[in-house]
Amino acid sequence: MCGRFALFSEPSRFAEFLDAELALDPEAFRPSWNVGPTRTILGVAERADGHRSLGAYRWGLVPGWAKEPSAIRSTFNARAETVATKPTFRSAFRRGRILIPADAFYEWQTEGGVKTPFAFTRTDGNPIVFAGLGEPGRGPDQPYGDTATVITTTAGPDMAGIHDRMPVILEPDAWAHWLDPAVNDREELEPLLRPAPPGTIVHHSVDRAVGNIRNDGPQLLSTS
Repeated sequence: MCGRFALFSEPSRFAEFLDAELALDPEAFRPSWNVGPTRTILGVAERADGHRSLGAYRWGLVPGWAKEPSAIRSTFNARAETVATKPTFRSAFRRGRILIPADAFYEWQTEGGVKTPFAFTRTDGNPIVFAGLGEPGRGPDQPYGDTATVITTTAGPDMAGIHDRMPVILEPDAWAHWLDPAVNDREELEPLLRPAPPGTIVHHSVDRAVGNIRNDGPQLLSTS
């Protein structure tokens, strides 16, 4: 799964890295080293004119058919194995694929009943780019605005011994294909939803304070 990550770089850095135009007020962006579900995250979508746009999303996808959005729970992750067919996500999989940038993400290793948090960053120092899905808000009656989910898959070698799932991390050569609204064939898209190859990410243990969503700040990424 992926239930917590860090998002502290300026939106302009992510926009430049992902070749996207800013569609949010940078002054309204609040950096966080401990982003959890229901919080504001960033996502890049491809517009009708073919240009990419980086905007704000609420983390936890609300499908367009939901009459009671507050009743839709546990949608901050979508499993790669079922994302194309599960009713909650299948519409967004066809027409709402996005890129979700992050500076780092956290995962917990459980041994003997003790949970130890680890922070994961890219080996090359670049932002991590998750495969995500977005749903637009439905006007003034939609309390959440645009919403999003992070797709997860089975763990790759870089997660060995820590967790059996990981977020899907997309490399630059896959971004255009993932975002292309003309592509909606499962057989073309599902091969992108694979574990990251060895050496993509590195990790280190961090303080258990990250487990409390009220805690925030760069100290959370320090080695424990």
